Amino acid sequence: MVNATQDTNSAAALFASLSAGSSATKTSTAAETQDRFLKLLVTQMKNQDPLNPMDNAQVTSQMAQLSTVTGIDKLNATLQALSDSMVGNQSLQAASMIGHGVLVDGKGVDLTGGMGFGGIELAQSVDRAKVSIYDKAGALVRSIDLGAQPAGIAKWAWDGKDSAGNAVADGNYTFAVDATQSGKSVAVTPLQFGMVSSVTQGKQGVALSVGNLEGITLSQVRQIL
Repeated sequence: MVNATQDTNSAAALFASLSAGSSATKTSTAAETQDRFLKLLVTQMKNQDPLNPMDNAQVTSQMAQLSTVTGIDKLNATLQALSDSMVGNQSLQAASMIGHGVLVDGKGVDLTGGMGFGGIELAQSVDRAKVSIYDKAGALVRSIDLGAQPAGIAKWAWDGKDSAGNAVADGNYTFAVDATQSGKSVAVTPLQFGMVSSVTQGKQGVALSVGNLEGITLSQVRQIL
C-alpha cells in the first residue's frame, strides 16, 4: 500500500529543496559577481603603475558602480515580487465578481425572458436622453425616453416589447443613445449589461467573461450591480 503521508512529505521536501537550491543559486551568483569585481579591482591595484597610481576617485567610482548594480538587482526582485502579489490580489477580487451583474462599455442588449437591461454614462447633466433599440437587421424596435438625467451613470430597462406593444423574441439587440442639454447634443457612453460568468488570468492581466463578451478587463467595468 502506498503511504500518502510519506508521498506528501517527500513532495514537500523535494519542492523545499528545489526552492532552497534556486535561492542559493541566486545568492551565489550575486556573491560571485561581487567576488570577481573585487578580485579584478585588487589585481588592478597590485599591477598599477607606481609612477601613475590609480586615483582614489576612480576606485570610489568603481565601488559605487558595483553598489548601484547590486541595488538595481535587489530593486528588480522586490518589484517583481510586488507585481506577482498584485496580480494574485486582482484575481481574487475579480473572482468575487462571478455571478454579479456589471455594466461595461458596449452597445449590446441581451433580451432574456422578455427583459433587457443597459446603461449610459454622461459627462454632464442633460435635460433629455433617449435610448433607441435595434434588431440584427438594423431596424428600430423600440425607443425609451429616459427624460432628464444627472451626470454619471444611469441604468435603464426594456420590457421586451416593440413600439406597438408587441413582445419580441429573446436574443441579441443593439442600442444607441441620444442626449441633449438646452437643445445641444451631449456625448454619451453606452454601457452594456451582463453577468460575470468566469475570470481568466492571462498575459495581459485579469479578464472577465461578461454575458456574450470575452476578455473584459477590470478597467472596462463601469459599475457592479
